Amino acid sequence: MTTNILEMRNITKTFPGVKALQDVSLGVQRGHIHAICGENGAGKSTLMNVLSGVYPYGTYDGEIVFENEPVEFRTINDSEAAGIVIIHQELALSPYLSIAENIFLGNEQQTNGWIDWNKTNLEATKLLARVGLKDNPITKITDLGVGKQQLVEIAKALSKEVKLLILDEPTAALNDEDSAHLLGLIKHLQEQGITSIMISHKLNEIKAIADEVTIIRDGKTIETLDMHADEITEDRIIKGMVGRELESRFPEHTSTIGEELLRVEHWNVYHPLDNTRLVVEDAGISVHAGEIVGIAGLMGAGRTELAMSIFGHSYGTKISGKVFKRGVEIDTSTVPKAIAHGIAYATEDRKRYGLNLLDDITRNISGAALDKLASIFGFVDGHKETTVAGTYLKSLNIKAPNVNVITGKLSGGNQQKVVLSKWMYSDPDVLILDEPTRGIDVGAKYEIYTIINRLADEGKGVIMISSELPELLGVCDRIYTLAEGRITADISRADATAEYLMQHMTREREKSSNESL
Repeated sequence: MTTNILEMRNITKTFPGVKALQDVSLGVQRGHIHAICGENGAGKSTLMNVLSGVYPYGTYDGEIVFENEPVEFRTINDSEAAGIVIIHQELALSPYLSIAENIFLGNEQQTNGWIDWNKTNLEATKLLARVGLKDNPITKITDLGVGKQQLVEIAKALSKEVKLLILDEPTAALNDEDSAHLLGLIKHLQEQGITSIMISHKLNEIKAIADEVTIIRDGKTIETLDMHADEITEDRIIKGMVGRELESRFPEHTSTIGEELLRVEHWNVYHPLDNTRLVVEDAGISVHAGEIVGIAGLMGAGRTELAMSIFGHSYGTKISGKVFKRGVEIDTSTVPKAIAHGIAYATEDRKRYGLNLLDDITRNISGAALDKLASIFGFVDGHKETTVAGTYLKSLNIKAPNVNVITGKLSGGNQQKVVLSKWMYSDPDVLILDEPTRGIDVGAKYEIYTIINRLADEGKGVIMISSELPELLGVCDRIYTLAEGRITADISRADATAEYLMQHMTREREKSSNESL
């Protein structure tokens, strides 16, 4: 019989005014991959922070038993010394240090009291081989993609002789190829006897590799499911997460499509660091009032580059082409000009570019339209600013006690609602939403879809970029496919299928007669 390596019993954690966890219990079997699911704000990350010593013993109620011994971790160093290592969603790597330096930071390889760099790089190379990373250990972290950075974090965990590895949303920022490699690595570590806890919103990944899944809702343990049982489906997990059957993952919506709002013609964009490399080539798109238009493409196809270059030339160089608003050519060459013409862009990276995480909800919502709050003397009307933020807090169901809450303390879904509120208050005619549901749970996604539908019903034109084909198929009226920077198809909802989209997303560039000679 398999024994539990970890028991968390009746864990209760309270923050001022909020009970984040209430009598949560969790048992993890040795050598298993145990998933934790729940909506944003359910308490998943809080529970793991309690386990790893981020929230030290004495700041919570309950008991933690690891390898049959009660433990009282007061720091992360305590939990790591016991063999528990957590890899947070926001990776904790120093970008300007090398791979090897990051792996052994705080655990330096020494000889006679001095750092032994030969030993450091040699041991790092061995660890990198275990995670399938072939890069030179002296490579700086800033020169690695996010997928490889995740592998460095796991190599760092292996250097600490990890017994229980905790991964918080490990594939949230990865493409399909990197995600598949990471999931394969977790299975490989399982074969080596390492137990893993994985927090994830990607139910297909949980179903693929997890042995059990514990569902947390509103700070309480709901149930633990055996993923090897035949009846466990994604819909069954969703029911536990949201507390009800989710009849459809996408709200019913019938669009009323009006006049053409925005049209882009012959759009070309070169890479900002290499003005000989064409990133977007002769692209043309349009969106009408009341219409939701999707843009589908593989990683590197140029989706974000297209959107950002339209929005104030905020990406790229040597940009050419024309933009028309209601049939009249407009100038969108700077962000203020784009906003003045009624165009808004909600970035795919809300934490880095979309929000000031150190400021409150009020300031974040007002940030793109301060002129609407300014008096004739140029001062912002603070009372009006707070009232506006309160209106969006209520209408978009942002889960926070008030608008003075620091935005960085909100869950991912609620942060995304603040981003949408910011641009909705600027009253645009066209909203470009780049991966609007990335990293948020199914319940919060449904709310975001409802907001998008509401915007369309108000006569806005919505352009939606997403890596999830079912999402585009479930929400959009029309979908463009992008491959190698070129628009390869314009497909109506009636004609769109995942297979048809993928066919056009992978369409190779047709060779000219000169190239074929």
